[in-house]
Amino acid sequence: MADMDLKEISRMIQEIEDAAKGLIDKAQGIQAILRNADRILASAKMLKINVSDLVS
Repeated sequence: MADMDLKEISRMIQEIEDAAKGLIDKAQGIQAILRNADRILASAKMLKINVSDLVS
């Protein structure tokens, strides 16, 4: 896999994390949003781990 592809994938994962964090900031205590955004963050973390495995 080309390094440029991995950089783009990494950037996209960061965008997912940023969006999920934005949801948490704006959730105003709505539990469904908080729980689902937390799951999104966990999935994004797994994606980051997978991408770092590809680089290694």
